[in-house]
Amino acid sequence: MTKVAVVILNYNGEKFLKEFLPVVIEKSKNDAEIWVADNNSSDNSVELLKNEFPEVNLLIHDKNYGFAGGYNMALKKIKAGYYVLLNSDVEVTDNWIKPVIDLMESDETIGACQPKLLSYFERDKFEYAGAAGGFIDNYGYPFCRGRIFMNLEKDEGQYDNITEIFWATGACMFVRSDVYHKIGGLDDDFFAHMEEIDFCWRLKNNGYKVMFTPESLVYHVGGGTLPKSSARKTFLNFRNNFYLLYKNLPSDRIWKVIIARLFLDGLAGIKFLTEGHYKDTLAVIKAHFAFYSGLGKLRRKRKNIKQTKVSKIYNGNIVIDRYLKGKKYFSELAPDKFS
Repeated sequence: MTKVAVVILNYNGEKFLKEFLPVVIEKSKNDAEIWVADNNSSDNSVELLKNEFPEVNLLIHDKNYGFAGGYNMALKKIKAGYYVLLNSDVEVTDNWIKPVIDLMESDETIGACQPKLLSYFERDKFEYAGAAGGFIDNYGYPFCRGRIFMNLEKDEGQYDNITEIFWATGACMFVRSDVYHKIGGLDDDFFAHMEEIDFCWRLKNNGYKVMFTPESLVYHVGGGTLPKSSARKTFLNFRNNFYLLYKNLPSDRIWKVIIARLFLDGLAGIKFLTEGHYKDTLAVIKAHFAFYSGLGKLRRKRKNIKQTKVSKIYNGNIVIDRYLKGKKYFSELAPDKFS
């Protein structure tokens, strides 16, 4: 068994593979095996991999299983001590693997870890998908050290400390392989978006920690599969947020939070409507009905998860803090509100 397997899930990412895979190979060849799992791409990704990157291990899926399903299928076939789930649109840097593995090896309760994630285009700024580590508030809204909603901070070393976080970015997540399989991997029903938050929440429900280290650095393009303005992305984000809340919240909080979110999502739908984003409003409505229709299956999943009071949830409402109180920076949030 190899110690580390870097696994890139690809779907029509030929241009990203051409640009970033050579760097991944160069910067990782002494520390890890490199795999690409192709989600039935319709471009020339597979031909490119076979012809130009024969040293890379290739898995080919028979259809597009999404981010969650695609990784689950691939990781069943890969034997390694640690998996690195790496997006195809990520540029890695020198010595990006060893510091993370060293940290995880120092504490067997660390289930997952992420490096510092900066923007590929604005290289002095944090990147939306993970920045310096992910968090979540009492109502299920995700945010990051270095990114609250669309406000991206400049990296000035303000978050250069190893720290426990709530969730690690799916763009570059290190995870123990045995733990990945023990807790059931990513949830296929999420397809894409927020599955990494659900996964990390289940890690924490099982007593594992999720960590951030600044000693590893990568640059992320972002929006490589679905653009930020996509109604499909809006649907997945709103639906999957309900999925992860219903599955993981303790019994004494679940319906209080769900009811509050129904109201808050209604306000979000109205905001989309007033801005002329009619498809996004419709996506929010569809997301709610998809949640209702999926409650039976979600109940069965919930029974198989032990819901506990976990650490690093922000005891507040990040929507109110950002849009009513004007708090744009993570450092402006009260430290004592992180349970």
